[in-house]
Amino acid sequence: MNYIDYIIIVVYLLGFLGIGYFFKENKNSKDYFLGGQSMGWFPLSLSTMATQLSAISFISAPAFVGLKDGGGLQWLTYEFGVPLAMAFLLIAIIPSLYSSGIVSVYEFLEKRFDASSRLLISFVFQISRSVATGVMVYTMALILQATIGIDFWISILLIGVITMIYSFQGGMKAVIWGDVVQMCILFFGIVVCLVYGISELGGFENFLTHVDKDRLTAVDFSKWGFNNADKNDEFGFWPMVIGGVFLYASYYGTDQTQSQRLLSAKGMPTIKRLLLANGLLRFPVTLTYCIMGLVLGTLLFQDLGFQELMDVVYQENISSLEGKKADLMVPVFIIKYLPNGIIGILIVAIMSAAMSSLSSTVNSLSAVTLEDFIKRFKPDMSDKKYVTYSRLLSVFWGLVCLFFAFFAGNIEGTVIEVINKISSIFYGPILAAFILAILTKKTNALGANIGIVTGVVFNMYLWLCVPEVFWFWWNAIGCLVTMIVGYTFSLIIQGEPKEGLKVVFYKQGKREVVILVGYFVVICILAISIGKMLS
Repeated sequence: MNYIDYIIIVVYLLGFLGIGYFFKENKNSKDYFLGGQSMGWFPLSLSTMATQLSAISFISAPAFVGLKDGGGLQWLTYEFGVPLAMAFLLIAIIPSLYSSGIVSVYEFLEKRFDASSRLLISFVFQISRSVATGVMVYTMALILQATIGIDFWISILLIGVITMIYSFQGGMKAVIWGDVVQMCILFFGIVVCLVYGISELGGFENFLTHVDKDRLTAVDFSKWGFNNADKNDEFGFWPMVIGGVFLYASYYGTDQTQSQRLLSAKGMPTIKRLLLANGLLRFPVTLTYCIMGLVLGTLLFQDLGFQELMDVVYQENISSLEGKKADLMVPVFIIKYLPNGIIGILIVAIMSAAMSSLSSTVNSLSAVTLEDFIKRFKPDMSDKKYVTYSRLLSVFWGLVCLFFAFFAGNIEGTVIEVINKISSIFYGPILAAFILAILTKKTNALGANIGIVTGVVFNMYLWLCVPEVFWFWWNAIGCLVTMIVGYTFSLIIQGEPKEGLKVVFYKQGKREVVILVGYFVVICILAISIGKMLS
């Protein structure tokens, strides 16, 4: 790196301080946490994708595709359930949540059931999301330290403090428009790495000649995910589609970091376009960084200088990067092959991956803390005091995430491995709680709570005692167990369900549902065809 790269990084960071200042006028809860419900579908869709397109997508996913044992284009199967989940949310879940006028998505459960369901799920969200985000920032800081020499603590403070300042000032509008910028930088970085990687390999034909053919199989119908004890039954078509529908419906519909964007929309027509865009655009982005991973992985095995530099960086930082050598592939490629100026932009892309996830987390954690807990004891606070509390909470949760980032060294090796499993323990039962709340009339609070606890406990049992079941299935199993148990106990106990919440089905979204279902078929065929064409 030289002065040009550092200038680019400084300008980027100062620019985000400017975004926070530009959107500093926030008068009430809907302004600070929902952007005044004035946001259009395009910035919201890019913001949603930027939150999902984290450091995992830019660093770890290409490393998995290109280098890690058992990797390859099967990573594409992660996307198969997205269009179907978007179709389900558009018709059945989001219209009722949006029309209820909530800020915290968990408030809906209290309106339909009681406070216990809301507070339990909100608490789980706050702890799991802050830990996961801290681990992600920690990992990015380690990689920046290893590749460009920025001290670990400086990287964390740069990422954390800048993000906290613009989130503190601008609220949801600053977060969303910041995500738009970061999404553009991230995708530009992926395309640049792909183009330069193909060029260094001597062209696309040479890439096809040397690529590892075992990594080109994207879809495997023979893997069902019920014999997963030896790790050879993962990423099959059926568990990734069925489990993926439940996972993504829960993530986009009932996880505050994502549902808050849906609640920030101008109206249901905006939400319709947002869900359609997210269902259609995620696969091309994922396909691009998967091909990038294959290209860089092939280059690594062809260029001894690339291998040697990765080995040197890894050995110099083995105490902190043990077990993460593959994750160095993208940043080492950036430093070795790209010209100055482009290096600065790509380092900014790595920082963007961390900052977009951190800003979304901070704003969402602030929203649920204020709405689900503090307002319970201060229901009549003024708008001015509400915004003040909101900003203070954004700083508090930013510091909590940075605390986990600083001290993740002792736990990161286990957390980063199991964080997806932990999420899958809860995603299914949480989705089931909302399905019972919206789509059934006889489910009562006690029955729903028994169902939620049973679904979570059953998923934990699968994790601890039935390793043969692939964790993607937990999302579907936990949801179905929760629904069956919750509804059955509600009929047996016959408590009085709350009335008054309006259940809304969005009938004008039928065309979009047809498009999304058809797109699901298209991407499945395309994934199969790509593997065959490349091989």
